[in-house]
Amino acid sequence: MKALHIVLAIVFLLFAGVQYNDPDPLTWGTMYAFVGVIAGLAAFGKYYKWLTLIGLAVVVIWMLSLLPSFINWIQMGMPSIVEHMKAESPHIEYTREFLGLILAGSTLAFYYFQGRRHSA
Repeated sequence: MKALHIVLAIVFLLFAGVQYNDPDPLTWGTMYAFVGVIAGLAAFGKYYKWLTLIGLAVVVIWMLSLLPSFINWIQMGMPSIVEHMKAESPHIEYTREFLGLILAGSTLAFYYFQGRRHSA
């Protein structure tokens, strides 16, 4: 399990590192770095349930703000969001952000439940 924590930490820290050309790099870099740190701490047996839960709450609220755009993308027939790296229309950027939050939220949920299991 320690190897999984290390891999997730590295992946999310790399995600944070490549946000420099994003329209809002500080926001996304911070979010991905936060998840990477939570994963890195878990590699050393440190689980901070409340901190993880706060991060998860931020992700859920953020996702709710993007949900209308994500639903709109689905209603459009889910046109490609990967043809170009530069988001040429708002639905591309919002859909990518929503999917990024699914990754971050799923990982934080995993660590929240891991923390609960380790404290029981």
